[in-house]
Amino acid sequence: MMSGRGLGHTGGTLDKLESIPGFRTTLSLDELRAAVGKIGCALIGQTDDIAPADRKLYALRDVTATVESIPLISASIMSKKIAEGIGGLILDVKTGAGAFMKTVEDSRRLAQSLVAIGNASAMRTEAIITRMDAPLGRAVGNANEVIESIETLKGRGPQELEELSVLLAVRMLVLGGVARDEADADTRVRAALRSGAGVEKFREIIGNQGGDPGVVDHYDRLPQAPDHYPIKAGRSGYVAALQAGRIGRAAVALGAGRAALGDVVDHGVGIEVLARVGSEVRATDDVLMVHHRGGRGLDHALPILLDAIQIGDCAPAVGPLVVDKVGQGD
Repeated sequence: MMSGRGLGHTGGTLDKLESIPGFRTTLSLDELRAAVGKIGCALIGQTDDIAPADRKLYALRDVTATVESIPLISASIMSKKIAEGIGGLILDVKTGAGAFMKTVEDSRRLAQSLVAIGNASAMRTEAIITRMDAPLGRAVGNANEVIESIETLKGRGPQELEELSVLLAVRMLVLGGVARDEADADTRVRAALRSGAGVEKFREIIGNQGGDPGVVDHYDRLPQAPDHYPIKAGRSGYVAALQAGRIGRAAVALGAGRAALGDVVDHGVGIEVLARVGSEVRATDDVLMVHHRGGRGLDHALPILLDAIQIGDCAPAVGPLVVDKVGQGD
């Protein structure tokens, strides 16, 4: 799988993986082929040999106000996928306050663009549009999201994160012809979670790409921010909203992302969601926990986070995680 770095308020898969000590995402073509031949997969970014132009354009989009351009998003994502030489692709296209595409209509336009490019390139392609108004799961950052991913592979992750991960994996197995239908694929995916096969494969990937596989069992080997600051509800009621876009921008202010081209990412900082949307809280309850390093960016992040939390008198209606599907006989 080829991924990118963080853009705007969103986190990048490569930034998260590189929080694992020693993990290499810049494999050469020979190393990539060797990894796929040896263990069946690899997690990489663009290199001088694979989609080299996109690596430069990707970085420039963050500082030229073109992050949300559908043609540039489509070209960036699909150039990497086509360069991989894969035969099938499942895409998770986000929609809502925390996504590049704020409306379902724009998200559907992006999904249709991606699917059309993939199918025109003889690559079976489908997209699932999922809601991103609030953070998915409980972790926002880099190392803390790696921990949450490992916990999910161990069957202990947040329910909505496991639900989406299983759904995407199910469609991968069906599209790849590994499973005969979704029921068969669902059985296989959940069996891999229960047996520990999923987390062991991730451990194998980490070791094969130079990382410390011990992080799977010892989270203290990952970067950790030493300081913590709680954000309280401020009034009793129900968590009506947690604006994912604002929380993402606050994480960037702490150093978890890049405000400018060339910024160094602090893999240990981030934000932990303690009360999900719909939770009943008292005024003194902690809703978010900020993981910071010596107060860096805290003055900037705190007002953004306070603005991200909405407390109401009644429990809000929470919509379904999956909003639409594109390319599955639609």
